Amino acid sequence: MTAPLQVPRATVRAVSRGNRQVVFATRVALLWGALWGGRVEWDRESALLICHGMRTGYGRGGTCVGAVFLTGPVTAGRALADPRRRRALLTHEAVHAEQWRRYGVSFAIRYLVEEARRPGPANRFEIEAGLSDGGYRP
Repeated sequence: MTAPLQVPRATVRAVSRGNRQVVFATRVALLWGALWGGRVEWDRESALLICHGMRTGYGRGGTCVGAVFLTGPVTAGRALADPRRRRALLTHEAVHAEQWRRYGVSFAIRYLVEEARRPGPANRFEIEAGLSDGGYRP
C-alpha cells in the first residue's frame, strides 16, 4: 500500500488507459482519497486503484471515480474483507471504470442525472455493472 499522492504517474496513465479525462479524474480521486485519510492499493485483476480506509467522502459502500474505487475501512466494508465478495465488488467497480473511459468526465454528470431519475438498482449504469456484484438487492 502507498499513500495516494505517491502513486506513480505511469500507473495512473496505465489504469486510465491513456484517456486524458480519466487520468484527470483518477488524479482528482487520489487527491480526494488522501484528504480523507485513504490508502491506495493496486488490484491487478480488476485494473483498479483501491483507495480504502477513508473516513468519509464516498457514496453508499464506495464510489468509482476514474480508475479509483474510493471506500471506507476494510473492516467496516466487509465486502472487501471477504475474498469472494471482494472479487464480485471489484468486477462491478471495474465496469464503472470502463464507463468513465467510455464517457470521460461527462460520466459523472450522466450518472448523477440517472441516479436522480432512477435511484439505486434502477440506475442503468448500476444495472450494466451488475446489481448483485455491486451489493444491490433487486
